[in-house]
Amino acid sequence: MTPFAVFHALISLVGIAAGFVVVGGLLSGKRLDGWTSLFLASTAATCVTGFLFPFHGFKPSYAVGVLTLLTLGLSYVARYRRHLAGGWRKAYVVGAMISLYFNVFVLIVQSFMKIPALNALAPTQTEPPFKIAQLTTLVLFVVVGAAATRTFRGEAAP
Repeated sequence: MTPFAVFHALISLVGIAAGFVVVGGLLSGKRLDGWTSLFLASTAATCVTGFLFPFHGFKPSYAVGVLTLLTLGLSYVARYRRHLAGGWRKAYVVGAMISLYFNVFVLIVQSFMKIPALNALAPTQTEPPFKIAQLTTLVLFVVVGAAATRTFRGEAAP
């Protein structure tokens, strides 16, 4: 991996880790302002740096990057411009959950591409282990996202 690819991967992992902390805050009804800022910024940086790799035609990763930036934008507006007022609270939670899901989705894709044991299980990413991993992740995010939407009220963390 090039130094730039390592940098991109590290930013992505920071975004995922911060995102999981933010989800914990959503489930416990806390904003976790610092973690939220880190999550939104590092996930946006992951998308932006992803667009800086050499371009060899439009790939699904570009579509995921654009969709992630759109959902991050929604979360940013809901959180910092609309201050979680009214329906913006749910928009923030949904946008944050979708953004994190997309980042984890790409992590799974990359893991099956780059980790030899996973690649042996699903070399073309059309095999059942890959599909099961992605479907399980999607279901978990939908369930956790629904719970977070119900529990998050936007109170500041103590």
